[in-house]
Amino acid sequence: MDTQTEPITADSLIAKYATDIAFVAEEEPATTLHDFAYQVTVAAERFEGAGINGGDELETGAQYLVDAEYATDDNVRTVLFGKAAEYLARANDMADEYRDMC
Repeated sequence: MDTQTEPITADSLIAKYATDIAFVAEEEPATTLHDFAYQVTVAAERFEGAGINGGDELETGAQYLVDAEYATDDNVRTVLFGKAAEYLARANDMADEYRDMC
């Protein structure tokens, strides 16, 4: 039985979260890691301002994204993307809550 999963990448994180994060950041969905990390930071601030729990987790996730952007070792980048994914796990649910408030 093959239980190997695809590695988490910038592209996979952007595909999974960019649309909802962009809605909260009031931007077009990010297509680059740099823009995505920035929008995650903006969304985190907006979630906190709206009283939605988890903004601090997103800020941590954004920092992992920035660190991954500048990492020169592929193994390190893979680990950093995995950590970012852990902190972004609730982002789409948080965006749904934000939409309900608007």
